[in-house]
Amino acid sequence: MPRPQSESEYLASLVPPSVAAQSLARRDFFRGALGVAAVGALAACGGGSSAGGGSKPTGTVTFGSNQSDAAPKAAYAAFVSQFQAANPSLTVKVNTVDHNTFQEQINSYLQGTPDDVWTWFSGFRMRFFAGKGLAGDVSDVWAGAKGFNDALKTASTGDDGKQYFVPFTNYPWAVFYRKSLWQAKGYQVPKTLDELVTLSKQMQKDGLAPIAFGDKDGWPAMGTFDQLNMRINGFQFHVDLMAGKKPWNGPEVKKVFDTWRGLLPYHQPASLGRTWQEAAQSLLQKKSGMYVLGMFVGQQFPKGTEQDDLDFFAFPEIDPAIGTDAIEAPIDGFMMAKRPKNAAGAKAFLSYLATPAAEDVAVKSDPSVVGVNSGADTSAYTALQKKAVAFVGGAKNIAQFLDRDTRPDFASNVMIPSIQDFIKNPNDVDGLVNKIEKQKQGIFTS
Repeated sequence: MPRPQSESEYLASLVPPSVAAQSLARRDFFRGALGVAAVGALAACGGGSSAGGGSKPTGTVTFGSNQSDAAPKAAYAAFVSQFQAANPSLTVKVNTVDHNTFQEQINSYLQGTPDDVWTWFSGFRMRFFAGKGLAGDVSDVWAGAKGFNDALKTASTGDDGKQYFVPFTNYPWAVFYRKSLWQAKGYQVPKTLDELVTLSKQMQKDGLAPIAFGDKDGWPAMGTFDQLNMRINGFQFHVDLMAGKKPWNGPEVKKVFDTWRGLLPYHQPASLGRTWQEAAQSLLQKKSGMYVLGMFVGQQFPKGTEQDDLDFFAFPEIDPAIGTDAIEAPIDGFMMAKRPKNAAGAKAFLSYLATPAAEDVAVKSDPSVVGVNSGADTSAYTALQKKAVAFVGGAKNIAQFLDRDTRPDFASNVMIPSIQDFIKNPNDVDGLVNKIEKQKQGIFTS
């Protein structure tokens, strides 16, 4: 299985290689999110170009989607409808698969007869399948796209220098809570881990599960690991750990699990039998006080008063020398099959998806994400979306997510069962990290 040719190349796919470059790329990335829609964006949304010239594409484009929850599914239906209205000669056939099933079966899916266009993630996961020859080159789509900066291009580029990904939306991971509940109880946003523990104890006294938690699907708890690791060991260690460059059985990772063990009593119990959606419902119903998750938690909140009641804060500081300037903000987008049945149609559809208008209609339907194109219209953003833009824009370092920043086989085959084993038995940290390290060495040296 292919890997980045060097550490510097791998890091470049995640963040620019220096703090100065990181800051520049971050400002560049979100500059448009604070502006207004580009003139003529609606005219561009037709996507009639085949990205390579020639006659207007016709026929059917198949679109494999992992957006199975109600809000994103509706958002995707909205932009597909807009595209087809402007391109009557093309029909987009959407094949929606349960989100977790899609991820678990992605290898066999891509090696079989994948759809022409499919939903996926930026960073290592994109590079991995591009390197395996399971994705189509969309560099010509990028050549005609507007509103994507160099940071987005880096996140969409494979090891061979070609683009294989069209970025669409992103969202931050943080600690989410209901403003009305906190106001009623007099809770204050914790700035440090000690303050988080003190708040959690008070929430328990008040009859709440302090931290909503559901890891039935395996991946949600990865977000908690990432938050703790970046707060305890810093962003660079986190990136190196994900790249297989640091040992999992060293004192740094042991401290992460030891710290997490101290927080588990404040997590919602029986988490391995609960989906993230069910955990989010406990936050909605004011049975839990807070939730470490991505902003997509808002998909479980009805639009209007309930969604407007949702707020968030950065995961608290653990080491003052490290602070809280590293966050996670995964980028979602689209890729093309290596040999699409309708290549011209697929590229026309992707060209449309690269426009601000496509993002605008999707984000309007699903306000739990924000658009990444610099021409995206933010005038109708909710307060939560505007806060998300500022939050990500003010971060010094941005990670994608554990299962996007490392090898897919390591994330799925090692980390999901390992973290679930830890949740079931948090008292054998030494045995846990030694087992992870042994498995890591077998995978990263293959």
